[in-house]
Amino acid sequence: HARARTLDGPWENSPHNPIVRTQSAAEPWWSRGHGTLVEGPTAGDWYLMLHGYENGHRTLGRQTLLEPVRWTADGWYVNPSAATPARPLPRGGEPVPHGLPLSDDFQTATLAPQWNFYRGDSQDVARVRVGGGVLDLACRGSGPADSAPLCFVAGDRSYQVAVDMDLDAGAQSGLLLFYNDKLYAGLGMDTRGFVLHRYGQDQRRGSHEDGARAVRALRVRLTNREHILTLHTSRDGGATWQKYGTQMEVSGYHHNVAGGFMALRPAIYAAGQGGVRFSRWLYTALN
Repeated sequence: HARARTLDGPWENSPHNPIVRTQSAAEPWWSRGHGTLVEGPTAGDWYLMLHGYENGHRTLGRQTLLEPVRWTADGWYVNPSAATPARPLPRGGEPVPHGLPLSDDFQTATLAPQWNFYRGDSQDVARVRVGGGVLDLACRGSGPADSAPLCFVAGDRSYQVAVDMDLDAGAQSGLLLFYNDKLYAGLGMDTRGFVLHRYGQDQRRGSHEDGARAVRALRVRLTNREHILTLHTSRDGGATWQKYGTQMEVSGYHHNVAGGFMALRPAIYAAGQGGVRFSRWLYTALN
């Protein structure tokens, strides 16, 4: 924090700097900073809008925080809740629900606002047809890394997602936790069998459970419970489920490992030839 009477200066640094920072590993929010001063709805109330990573949940990406400030008699602002080794930062109030439905019935003619392509371009916009309960996504690339997966930011520590997938003969599709094109995890499928995605690697894991019969339609469920990823598949639309044999721990899928300031996001992809039809996308927050 610095002040000046003109943009050209001279500038004077605040004697209270740094206004916001993380000082203890015990604090609930790490890497706090980059604050913007905003005036509240009540006269005299001022706040810093900033961002930070939740302690133990860096996979959620940088989250928006709001902290009060007060003005000193000599015209500086300070953070009255600033942490010290003797006074750790309080945990604060409950998270504010965003109110955006993250399930999708694909009934509208455009994608719901939570969805976005990873490094998408005009070519990806042309891949999408949606409506009548179906997202029809044309294939691109050969796997998650180069297919511009469709993702969204979940925001919950634990959650479950499930979707129906109907593949063309030459397509590969899957359900992922996706950080970037080098770091993702989940389960893919094509007519030859399953492909396990972990550490950003694609590992073919043999045929489907029933052997020779090609499978081109399946419901897949992904559970992320406190960084433990569990996968299930269903051949009868979700009436019965079969647990996939590999679970993964994904707490390290975040910026300090892979850079990019991203979040670990639920995602779907369509690669290979032809297209994939997705339906009945269901998102459930888990407490």
